Order: sequence, then C-alpha cells, then structure tokens
Amino acid sequence: MKIVFLGTSGSTPTKQRNLPSVALEYNGEILLFDCGEGTQRQVMQNSLNISKINKIFISHMHGDHVIGVAGLIRTFALNNREKPLYIFVPEGEEKKINALLTFDKIKFDYPIIVKEAKTGVIDKNKDYIIKAFRLKHSVPTCGFIFKELNRLRFYKNKCMSYGIKGTMFAELKEKGFININKNIKNKNKGKRINLKDVTYEVKGKMIVYATDTRPFINTVTAAKNADLLIHESTYANDNENLAKERMHSTALEAALIAKKANCKKLALLHISSRYHSIDTMKKEAKKIFKNTIIPNDGDILEI
Repeated sequence: MKIVFLGTSGSTPTKQRNLPSVALEYNGEILLFDCGEGTQRQVMQNSLNISKINKIFISHMHGDHVIGVAGLIRTFALNNREKPLYIFVPEGEEKKINALLTFDKIKFDYPIIVKEAKTGVIDKNKDYIIKAFRLKHSVPTCGFIFKELNRLRFYKNKCMSYGIKGTMFAELKEKGFININKNIKNKNKGKRINLKDVTYEVKGKMIVYATDTRPFINTVTAAKNADLLIHESTYANDNENLAKERMHSTALEAALIAKKANCKKLALLHISSRYHSIDTMKKEAKKIFKNTIIPNDGDILEI
C-alpha cells in the first residue's frame, strides 16, 4: 500500500504546505483521510487517479479539514462519475457535511452516502477493516484505524512438490483441502492436501490517523503496534501552553504517544504555519521516538 501526504499544514496553508489530507492507495482504490481546501489539485499534482477515490474519512468539521470536499464532489459530477462515494464524519455531524454538499443545489448523478463514524468498525471488505475512535479536541473528532486483514500465502516449493498448480489453488482456498488427482504421476497421487499444510499467514499492515487532538489514551490503545501512526504536531514544545489551550499536540507529545503504543513509525503533520523550519520539532520528537518523520507535501511512504 502507498501513503501520499497531500497536505501537511494546519489551520492555514503555506507556500510549501497545503491543508490536511492524506491519501491511502490500496488495491486499486484511494481512501482520503481529511480533505482540506485544494486537496483535489494536490491529488492531480501527485499523479493519483482522482476517479479512484471511493471513500473520504473526515476527522472533524473544522474548515481546514473538510472544505475541499465541496469542490471534489463537483469535479466528480463534471467527470460523469457513476459509482458511489462514501463520506464518513463524526457522529452527529451529518447536517454540517450535507450543507456543504448541497449549498448550491447542484444535482449529482452518482450516489453520495454519508455515514457516521461511530466508535468501532465503520467499514470493511474482504481486504481490510476501518475503525473509528474518539479524539480529544474542541469539537467532535475521531481518529481512524486502517487494518489490512491477514492474508494466506502458499509455500511455493511445497505446492510444486505436491503437483498443485493452476485452478487447484482456487479449489484449495474454497474447500480447505484438495485431493491430488490419481492420474498425476508423482508419489502424492490420491493424497489429500489440507490448506494449512501448504500455506502460511502474513500479518496485515495497520495505519492509524489521529488529528486534531490533545495526547489521549484512546490513541495509544488504537495505535498499539501500528506500522504507522500519523499524528498531528501543530506546535513545538516552546508553545506547549498554546497547544493545551487550543486542544492540539506538540511534536514531543506525539512522540510519547508513538512510544507508548510501540509503533514502528511516526509521521507528524498539521504543522503550524508559524514554523518556517521543522528542525526543532523533528529534534524534539526524535529524542523520544527515533523513527519519526515530518513529511512534506507530496512525500510517499510504501508500507
């Protein structure tokens, strides 16, 4: 899977950083986490196929996280989109997102389905599940967990030795076993092979998105052993009091969350426009959690 950081600023854009949005590209679809003003242009600038955006997960209804939805859905309409678009918002915020969708009374020829992001599983398919959890901010806010389901992989050499090939793999997956055809000329003819004998399990990847928020135990729990935690870092530690007042986090506080959760990697975003250099922020975070990055707009992570 591929993570593309489309917008890494907070509250206001800068010349270098757009407003918050992160794209997760997985198995031919794109999931958007937040959609600040200018997100659709960032999608194009980073060579992502805009038509593959199937779901948008809005952390909260502050303008810097959601205004971009208005333009994006109208571009879809102009491009004759037909497939549904799902938009997830914090519980109780449907009226606000619906006002944004319908303010100019445009008619959409494709379904737009707004869903509440209640705590727990909010979306799932055969490849992944997505959960929502509550964050601590000045308005109703939720974080999101993308969890890839564990996958079975075949032992290549074992399968070759048993003469398993072609459609036999599909039969094995469907039935859980296969009888080796007696006509096959090897020592295993007529033998029953169970799926567990020729497969092993690969653990799915987990990505957690948490912004805007004060440091919160919910995030530690949600991000336990995550492959990647994307956490807000609006301020450096010199503005810790301002972070508390405005219900945001510092780089150091985000690093402590990642450390407590035993994450593999931490990516900081929602950087205040007051910072022309991220060196101090990066240094503060790395003292606590070494594997910290502060991505620029357009940076890509392969997970």
